[in-house]
Amino acid sequence: MTTAALPPDHDPMPQPPEPPDINDCCGNGCDPCIFDAHDLAMDAHRQALRAWQARQALSPADQPSKP
Repeated sequence: MTTAALPPDHDPMPQPPEPPDINDCCGNGCDPCIFDAHDLAMDAHRQALRAWQARQALSPADQPSKP
């Protein structure tokens, strides 16, 4: 089975989640707080970004041509 590389426009760079506004927090010590949820979303974003960067590094367009 051969997997063809997707063109860059089919593999867009992951975008970070929108941070919550400071005023969105109710200040009641919720568990999880909206800022905790954002931290988890940022962790997932960083992981997705690392995977995307690895795919970009392996892109056929970046590989040296064979003689």
